[in-house]
Amino acid sequence: MNNPYILVLYYSRNGHVKKLAEQIAQGIESAGLEARLRTVPAVSTVCEATQPDIPDSGAVYCTEEDLRDCSGLLLGSPTRFGNMAAPLKYFLDGTAGLWMNGSLINKPAGVFTSTSSQHGGQESTLLSMMIPLLHHGMVISGIPYSEKALHSTKSGGTPYGATHVEAEQLSPEEIDLCRAQGKRIATLAKHLTGVK
Repeated sequence: MNNPYILVLYYSRNGHVKKLAEQIAQGIESAGLEARLRTVPAVSTVCEATQPDIPDSGAVYCTEEDLRDCSGLLLGSPTRFGNMAAPLKYFLDGTAGLWMNGSLINKPAGVFTSTSSQHGGQESTLLSMMIPLLHHGMVISGIPYSEKALHSTKSGGTPYGATHVEAEQLSPEEIDLCRAQGKRIATLAKHLTGVK
């Protein structure tokens, strides 16, 4: 595989999930792999509305090839009533071709989210985000309790994946857990896919 990378695929409406994605990318790169940040366009309620092929700012839109060719995946979304946001679900719903070809089988994956309150559905969102990844045959990994920040966080962070309780900045514990999750998926990708 040429230039192996971990895909950090996220949707961020207000920038909080983007902040998580950027910290996760640092963790990936600390393990010696490229972090490829990608997003998805918003879903319009107007059927005729279209988005430009390249967004005005932020990460570029994910393609099926970005997903197919990754060595591992970290999937991030804000919480919407205890579930992932519609734009990310819409993108995943269009990946049946990858599922039929088994393109993601045995690749490591993890999930991350942000909520506006401590009990805003973080864990149910993370668990629901894992379901399509399991259908794709991916190997799901969370964050082990050997990460000290899981024991001390007063805001975001779960064993299911990195999280953030919306505030101006990520907390030190949230940053530590993002980086740990990114590093973990990159390390697993090296073991599972033979990436050097």
